[in-house]
Amino acid sequence: MSAVEMIVIAVAGFCAGGINAIVGSGTLVTFPTLVAFGYPPVVATMSNAVGLVAGGVSGTWGYRRELRGQWDRLRWQIPASVLGAALGSWLLLRLPEKAFTTIVPVLLVAALVLVVTGPRIQTWARARAEAAGRTPDHVGTGRMLALTAGTFAVGVYGGYFTAAQGILLIGVMGALLPESMQRMNAAKNLLSLLVNVVAAVAYTTVAFDRIDWAAAGLIAVGSLVGGSVGARYGRRLSPTALRAAIVVLGVIGLWRLLAG
Repeated sequence: MSAVEMIVIAVAGFCAGGINAIVGSGTLVTFPTLVAFGYPPVVATMSNAVGLVAGGVSGTWGYRRELRGQWDRLRWQIPASVLGAALGSWLLLRLPEKAFTTIVPVLLVAALVLVVTGPRIQTWARARAEAAGRTPDHVGTGRMLALTAGTFAVGVYGGYFTAAQGILLIGVMGALLPESMQRMNAAKNLLSLLVNVVAAVAYTTVAFDRIDWAAAGLIAVGSLVGGSVGARYGRRLSPTALRAAIVVLGVIGLWRLLAG
């Protein structure tokens, strides 16, 4: 690996860490970078997942205050994410890459629609809750089951192909939860981190020799710093600005996926 490649991969890791903390599609920076330098797609996927764990830790830590008061719900979402990631990681080692990458653009479009329409959906849900005599912030059994199932599905996707899993999570939570964007973003960072940890452990255990540890290390160093920077500035964004950032980066990611 040349010095230029090392710098570019580390910078890509920094960008991915920051983007993941704010939005959640940083893999769309690091994955194409590794592929451009000649890494096979599966090797790039595994090395990238291992490297981005560090950025997930710093991004989640930066949003720790916004996680307060969410644990009654997260105690259901966390197992769903972990189990989904385990299944997704298993599928990566056994299915052809096209099995998931062909459906990624469709999932991303659906998630972006949910992100944009999230406020209207939340307003409608609050009105229905008030009409039924419930508190607007109440999350009933039906919505909790749908949220858990959606979290599991995103976990499967994230364990297989990590790109844009954060946008998918925000889309699912925005459609089902009476939460602010920043609090959902904090939950998204934690759940995405857990998916990456499960995927990284699975890849390391089953396919240690297929991971490029030099590339993973460079991404880890870059994403660790990027995640901290992204969390610092992402927490200052207004809900509208954060939603706009998700949509803009999601559209860019969609274009890159379709162009690739």
